[in-house]
Amino acid sequence: MLELYFAPNTISVAVAIALEEVGADYVTRRIDFSASEQTSEAYAVLNPKGRVPTLVSDDVPLTETGALLEFAHGLNPDKGLVPAGAVDAAKMREAMFYFASTMHVNHAHKLRGARWADKQESWDDMQAKVPETMTASCDYVEHSLLKGPYLLGERFSLADPYLYMICTWVEGDGVDLSQFPKIRAFMAEMEKRPSVQAVREAGMIT
Repeated sequence: MLELYFAPNTISVAVAIALEEVGADYVTRRIDFSASEQTSEAYAVLNPKGRVPTLVSDDVPLTETGALLEFAHGLNPDKGLVPAGAVDAAKMREAMFYFASTMHVNHAHKLRGARWADKQESWDDMQAKVPETMTASCDYVEHSLLKGPYLLGERFSLADPYLYMICTWVEGDGVDLSQFPKIRAFMAEMEKRPSVQAVREAGMIT
């Protein structure tokens, strides 16, 4: 039995969506950020980085969203969440690496400034920059990544749960989504998927 350690509304929910897509048998373990459970000694045994997601498979803890999405694909490759063609697969991963290295980091500057600086004025400056950097990321997604209705066009892939969860944050980051009709259409398409509906019903997205 797979165990997914998650926190609501975080990137960890992308992994739950992928597990739903492949029909995986898994249970969830909620990590309460308000109680700092992510930095507890018990959780550090599984993930010393103190973050979510963590997926435990056969007593082996696995971490990092992109890796866990790929793991979900490996559970049921016939679902085709990774394109067979080398170019399309690379385009999918290009987007996923961008989400991990840039767009998620832009978002984290709003509340996680202590990862990069110690002074309150530095945190304030990072926080003030978030609407600009997240809008720039949305502009890149809108005009350079999204082929519609999913990231690769008609085909759903591992990149879509990743993008979906990040896009649930952007209005809270000060992004005016009215500027980005392709992103809005993508989000509406994702909301139709049973996998997204399942995680919503489970309270993983609020």
